Amino acid sequence: MSFLHPEFFYYMLPPLLILFGFLLTQKESHEHFFSKDVMDKLRVSSNSLTLKARNALFLLMAFFMIIALAQPVIKEGKVKVKAKSADIIIALDISDSMLATDLYPNRLEAAKQKVLTLLGEAQNERIGVVAFAKNSYLVSPLSFDTKAVAFLIRQLNTASITEKGTDFLSVLNVVSKENEKRDKKYLLILSDGGDKSSFDAEVELAKKHNITVFVLGMATQKGSPIKLQDGTFIKHNGDIIISKLNEKIADLSTKTGGVYIEATTSSNDIKTMLSEITNISDKKELKSAEIQKHTPLFYYPLGAALFILLLATSSIKRSVAPLLLFCLFLNSPNADAGMLDFMDLKSAKEAYENGEFEESAKLYEKYAHESAKPEAYFNAANAYYKGQKYKEAIESYNKVSFENNEAKAKNLSNLGNAYAKEANQGSLQKAKESYEKSLSIAEDYATRENLKEVEKLLENLKEESKEEKKESQDKKKKSDNSKDSQKKDSSKDESAKENKEKKSDDSNDQKEQKKKSGSGDSKEERKKDENSTKGSQTHSQKSDEKEKMSDAEQQKWIEQLGAQTSTYLYKLSDEKSNSTSTPNGEKPW
Repeated sequence: MSFLHPEFFYYMLPPLLILFGFLLTQKESHEHFFSKDVMDKLRVSSNSLTLKARNALFLLMAFFMIIALAQPVIKEGKVKVKAKSADIIIALDISDSMLATDLYPNRLEAAKQKVLTLLGEAQNERIGVVAFAKNSYLVSPLSFDTKAVAFLIRQLNTASITEKGTDFLSVLNVVSKENEKRDKKYLLILSDGGDKSSFDAEVELAKKHNITVFVLGMATQKGSPIKLQDGTFIKHNGDIIISKLNEKIADLSTKTGGVYIEATTSSNDIKTMLSEITNISDKKELKSAEIQKHTPLFYYPLGAALFILLLATSSIKRSVAPLLLFCLFLNSPNADAGMLDFMDLKSAKEAYENGEFEESAKLYEKYAHESAKPEAYFNAANAYYKGQKYKEAIESYNKVSFENNEAKAKNLSNLGNAYAKEANQGSLQKAKESYEKSLSIAEDYATRENLKEVEKLLENLKEESKEEKKESQDKKKKSDNSKDSQKKDSSKDESAKENKEKKSDDSNDQKEQKKKSGSGDSKEERKKDENSTKGSQTHSQKSDEKEKMSDAEQQKWIEQLGAQTSTYLYKLSDEKSNSTSTPNGEKPW
């Protein structure tokens, strides 16, 4: 806690102590005439406060009032305040043609009303005024004092000029000299456009001095006669002149990068023009300053002083007064902060500076629960973040509800940092949303860079998830292919086994047929059968060993086998078998 005006202690406390010291030591008037024993016998017993007790209460009351005058506060850091302005020069046409009544009550009065509306809307801009006809005059330099500028605007009329006509070049020359230090200048002209058919010279001069011109056309295309103050109309060669809006003046605004708008009966035209100027203009920083932000506490000692005053001036009993004073200091009033909360805040700040972030966060959070102040939650969240407790930091940041846009943007940016530290896809997405909200309120370079990094991380996570998905699909395809190949191999083995069993069944059938017909056969035929059986066994063994033979040998083997066996495969005559048989049981190959 600190005091904004500690000089009150230096200049008021010493006289106060001297005064009340004198009062406390002063005797009552009757004590000069009677002794204490006599007064005790004469005095009726009373339970009210004595004079010394009342004087002590008055002393205490005065002490609390001095504390309140010293303005005790809790400092909450410094805030940098910047003053920016677009610096708009308003050029008001006050030539005689502005007296035409096609705009109510006339063009000049309507234009002055438009300027006054603009001054009410542009409270944060510096406004300067130039009046022009044939020549131009600086009515008011650039100023934040809109009330003074409005007063000068109301005094303008056509009698302020001596030469007739409308010269826009003179306006541009005045504006170029008014603010030479500034790179870009913004000029708003309220005029009916005069009678020029080309504004090429004005456009060239505006571009040369980097002046962006905005024009509000103060006339109608139908036009109106120009009525003077004496009631007569301006004539030329005996004919009444009809003054109309010169639409060529639009070239002066559009070719210099500005905006042209025709005046209407409502104030929407000048409001739209102001928004266009502020959107196009580059606001210049005029000055910046750091302001100490603090929480005032003066009402606590002031409240205590008033309560003591009530005790001192009442007829309360002596036994009750100390009890009431004790209750005053024991129970602080139900306010945003307690009388000694500054001690906790000081401890929290010191713990934060010493790196004891957990302790600091607890103290700030305790104060936040008691006072419900957004600054306390914000400080607690920062302490949690520094202590790498990002979940708690996120909870505290979400409880913050600042009204200031700059503070809101800063809180959202810090919230995004806490989400980003959790480093998973969901938290990174939330961090991106927090950064985007912060940037929508106020642009910040660091927040913009953090947003780019988070977007890169999200893209990398998406690519990794795609690759993992693709790898899992490839593995699944490989496993499916291996299962299919195994199924094919097993089907091949089963078909081969079935063919083998079929062949063995065929040989068994052949043997049964031979047994049935063996009774009428000769011994030689039995030998031939044995030889053919041996040959078939040898053939099966050879085929199992996968031996290869030539086509001629294979043909001989088939003929010999067909001659010695009678199966459904080959049906050969006995004569052929006798002629092709080899003696001594030789193998045919």
